[in-house]
Amino acid sequence: MTHHTAAHRPQAMNDCIDNCTQCHAICLETINYCLGQGGQHAAPEHIGLLATCADICATSADAMLRGAAVHTITCGACAEICRQCADACDRMNDDSEMKRCADACRRCAESCAAMASQ
Repeated sequence: MTHHTAAHRPQAMNDCIDNCTQCHAICLETINYCLGQGGQHAAPEHIGLLATCADICATSADAMLRGAAVHTITCGACAEICRQCADACDRMNDDSEMKRCADACRRCAESCAAMASQ
């Protein structure tokens, strides 16, 4: 059994792990922001999507860090959920916090889609 460390993983995978980890953190921060804003920002559906996005990002990063072959499946799911989350954030008021989250989700979706197709 091979033990993968950052030095032995493909660079694209390391970048994807970083994007997932960053997106996870930003989605959690955005939940706090949205709850503070109230109104449509705090709608249960929106908060639920942000939370699910954070969860799948963490799960995908963990799968890649473990070297689990199923990372292609988690990354595929992550890419789709990140895309939906980015779209939802774009539909909110055009403020910098929501844009920051949408950008992080899109970045993560792109790298996860690439990982899923390998």
